[in-house]
Amino acid sequence: GTNLKFKCLEKHNVRLTGRVNFYITLEATDPATGSVCSFQTLFSDFGSCLSLGRTNCFLTSANEPVDDEWEEEDTPGINEFYKGPMPKWFSDEALERDTKKYYVVPESELHDNDWLQLLMEVAFFSKADRCLDAYLPLELNKVVVETLEDYTTEAREKLKADNAIFYISYKCSTDPFSVTLSGYPHLSTTLVGDHLAVVRKTMDGKPEHISLEVSLTRKQEKE
Repeated sequence: GTNLKFKCLEKHNVRLTGRVNFYITLEATDPATGSVCSFQTLFSDFGSCLSLGRTNCFLTSANEPVDDEWEEEDTPGINEFYKGPMPKWFSDEALERDTKKYYVVPESELHDNDWLQLLMEVAFFSKADRCLDAYLPLELNKVVVETLEDYTTEAREKLKADNAIFYISYKCSTDPFSVTLSGYPHLSTTLVGDHLAVVRKTMDGKPEHISLEVSLTRKQEKE
């Protein structure tokens, strides 16, 4: 796909229902042509106490109407494998048994694909109680991609699959809001340490539509 670069945040609105919905409009530039695209993104945050966060992203050109409909029941282009409850963390046995379905991202590619950093930060957003900037930078440790889509020449093509599940291991090194209870030094609210995230990416077949779902409970991340 096109390697767009972030340009600016145009506006954002917040709507509180049973979850927190962030409606965000931003601009990005295509370095190859200099053209500017406008993204309209809906991020639904269910909170760290619940099980799911979802981001829907719709890419448009300037002054172009946005098709922001995403119907769960009307996505024939998405295999049933990518629907339903979020998957649990993969097992070592599954990784060894089905190497064609999984791709372990080499360390060099973790830094060559900066959008993997974005997936990690989206996953950490609710854990950080929506104060993500205070915890940056986060450190990617390992990424495993699971997809039914095959590759043409190289296994690394699985990174660009339309539909895939990303298992992300990462580390938080700083927590400005850490609190240790007086007299109980072993009890702390700190987020410093290693974390896991399961992120499911799907595309419904409409041009420029993408959805990201993030498991937020430890039970779903690993059991």
